Amino acid sequence: MARTVRLVPALLASVLTLAGCGGGVHGTPGGSGVRDPYFPKAGNGGYDVAHYALRLTYAPDAHHLTGTATVTARATQDLSAFNLDFEGLEVERVTVGGETARWNRAGQELTVRPHADIDRDDTFHVTVRYSGAPETVTDPDGSREGWLRTADGALALGEPTGSMTWFPGNHHPSDKAAYDVTVSVPQGLRAVSNGELRSERTARGRTTYRWHTGEPMASYLATLAIGRFDISHSRTPDGLPVYTAVDPAEAAASRPVLGRIPEVLRWAEKRFGPYPFSSTGAIVDRAADLGYALETQNRPVFPGAPDLTLLVHELAHQWYGDSVSPKSWRDMWLNEGFATYAEWLWEEDHGGKSAQETFDALYSGDSSDTEEAAESVWAFPPADPPSAARISEAPVYWRGAMVLQKVRQVVGDEKFWRILKGWAAAYRHGNADTADFTAYVEKQAPGEDFEGIWEDWLYGEGKPERP
Repeated sequence: MARTVRLVPALLASVLTLAGCGGGVHGTPGGSGVRDPYFPKAGNGGYDVAHYALRLTYAPDAHHLTGTATVTARATQDLSAFNLDFEGLEVERVTVGGETARWNRAGQELTVRPHADIDRDDTFHVTVRYSGAPETVTDPDGSREGWLRTADGALALGEPTGSMTWFPGNHHPSDKAAYDVTVSVPQGLRAVSNGELRSERTARGRTTYRWHTGEPMASYLATLAIGRFDISHSRTPDGLPVYTAVDPAEAAASRPVLGRIPEVLRWAEKRFGPYPFSSTGAIVDRAADLGYALETQNRPVFPGAPDLTLLVHELAHQWYGDSVSPKSWRDMWLNEGFATYAEWLWEEDHGGKSAQETFDALYSGDSSDTEEAAESVWAFPPADPPSAARISEAPVYWRGAMVLQKVRQVVGDEKFWRILKGWAAAYRHGNADTADFTAYVEKQAPGEDFEGIWEDWLYGEGKPERP
């Protein structure tokens, strides 16, 4: 038996709204996180970001940031709502497609409910206006990231999750995008970011810098350094723009090493293939107790004057980590093992120990320059760190590099050089995981047996027996 229900006008309007004016509710909320094994709330489901447009104004004395972020994305499902990762700053307004959207916050999750559902494969634009005092966060391993105040400004760093403290987004390395970053700072200060500087204008006591990054970039590789810097513009012999920004207190010590950027890149291209980006350079900025360098895209950040080995490491990351980025934080060894191995190759190619000699010293623990790593390198397998607090420990770096040397032993030098270049080319500007790497190696060397390397050196517990 059917029952007739009489709807009052207000209730009828609500029903029509929920039903999409007769079309039916078809969207579902995107996931709050992509189930990363170490940072499960990082990233979000339901969409893929193509571009970030950030307009920022920072007052260092007041430690106040005002921002407008416009995120351009493609829906990968019918969406009734979606999340952005965003921590700390106060949200003032959210729009989707120019229309005001409802939103709420819970922890690092900013949930956005657009006025109408978004259809799968549609491109949409979400704009968030926000302001406040950006935060510094402490990682599970005790290191600091996010928005770091300096003596004359700030330094923004994002590995693994700190970028969410200064702009909302899909903050997981599996979702890469292009960036345009426009930053206004007090006159006399500079604002340095990734990519290429498109314009610099001063008016009414403030200078506005506009930076463009055209190649896809994971958000943890985005950076912003605000302060007083000595700036150097040059080009490599091949015409690649080189832009360095150095804290004046570190300029004298940094200049000899940074001057070798073209030389290091020329060597790296011979080993790893064509440089994957449209500019290069470095930032040297003193942030209190930072204690690490970071391979921020185009322009690595150093907390003080780097030595040559560190420069080689961070520039190698432009291929391995920046262009070929991890699918999840479990795959960190694909970043750090490769960059560490680049250090070994640089030494081998410049009159020092061979990579095999470095491997042997590390395995035996009888070399003073590897003593610290030799004590801890066998703590866990590089492809399976036990927790988020340990994804940057010695096994990921040193034992990860040892895996590559074991592959080299099996296939020989000629094929190994092809594998290094081919891996960087096959996943250029994309993402890869350990399974992709092992499959790639096996495809390049059919008939060779890698099972022992994968089982003992990549995934095995403890110190493998050496054949």
